[in-house]
Amino acid sequence: MTDHSELEADLSAQIEAAADLEALEGLRVAALGKAGVVSALLRSLGQMSPEARKTEGPAINGLRDRLTAKIGARKAALEEAALEAELEAGRLDLSLPAPPRRRGQVHPTLQVMDEMIAIFAEMGFSVAEGPDIEDDFHNFTALNFPPRHPAREMHDTFFLKPGADGERKLLRTHTSPIQVRVMRRTNVAVGAPQFEVFQDPPIRIVGPGRVYRCDSDATHTPMFHQLEGLVIDKAIHMGHLKWTLDAFVRRFFEADNVVTRFRPHHFPFTEPSAEMDVQCDRSAGQVKIGAGSDWLEILGGGMVHPNILANCGLDPDEWQGFAFGLGVDRLAMLKYGMPDLRDFFAADVRWLGHYGFSAFADPNPASGLS
Repeated sequence: MTDHSELEADLSAQIEAAADLEALEGLRVAALGKAGVVSALLRSLGQMSPEARKTEGPAINGLRDRLTAKIGARKAALEEAALEAELEAGRLDLSLPAPPRRRGQVHPTLQVMDEMIAIFAEMGFSVAEGPDIEDDFHNFTALNFPPRHPAREMHDTFFLKPGADGERKLLRTHTSPIQVRVMRRTNVAVGAPQFEVFQDPPIRIVGPGRVYRCDSDATHTPMFHQLEGLVIDKAIHMGHLKWTLDAFVRRFFEADNVVTRFRPHHFPFTEPSAEMDVQCDRSAGQVKIGAGSDWLEILGGGMVHPNILANCGLDPDEWQGFAFGLGVDRLAMLKYGMPDLRDFFAADVRWLGHYGFSAFADPNPASGLS
């Protein structure tokens, strides 16, 4: 029997000295692969006599098995060492501060809407809502729009396809239908929409929401936001409207010296009607409220038209009221210096990172009502 101890000792030493898995695999192929030295010894058994094979066969097979076991053990040791090195390299120092994470921010429109609602809530107003998709009655007829009014035309209003009953729904052009849904006392069909939330006078509500018109430029977008205000009570007059809006403007712009003026105007749903301007300074490419000698129109309002009270089942001889509408996005532009309304809807996180608000900020302006 041939002595293979020298070969085994040499291969064993090389296996133990293998520095990595790649080197170990090279040794395995050199020893046990098809062209390996141990595989060559196994092939030589076919050329031996039967008596020689009886002694050489077990010796060569034993050599192969011992080398295979040593290679397996060395492979396990190298894999464990590689894993330890990887874990050590990826170790986290928990005493260090965590890397900063991007935080979500409140969109300026929602921030300003919350500010406006908070101010009116302190005046005793509650919040009402209505659907974005309206019918002709709530959006136009009940609000005293005549049949041929331009707002009823396709170039001003987004109309939907007629339904099975032939009625064309539309995307509401203002939040004023909320007034109707709160006041309406008559012509209520069985199974009326869930937004028909009736309220007995006196009424004092604001209605925020999205509105839609066919318009688009730096200060107009097809979809924007309004906040509607409505007060219904006995002996209400324009003085109440003017005080309410003056108080709101001073609180919203956080300036006690804001000067306002009312100009006669026409709205189908109020009579008399007025637009309200605030005094401002337009120098240096900016608009500063509460200074200067220029004027800026910011809202419209007036006394609720008697026809609307009648359409909603209220006696105009007993109940009076005022209504007003504010553009939420436009007030945000004025207060926080945003030049282009279209950026509000561009979905650019860089813009939101610059103009956005913390979700944990108090929406109430700092100054109080005077």
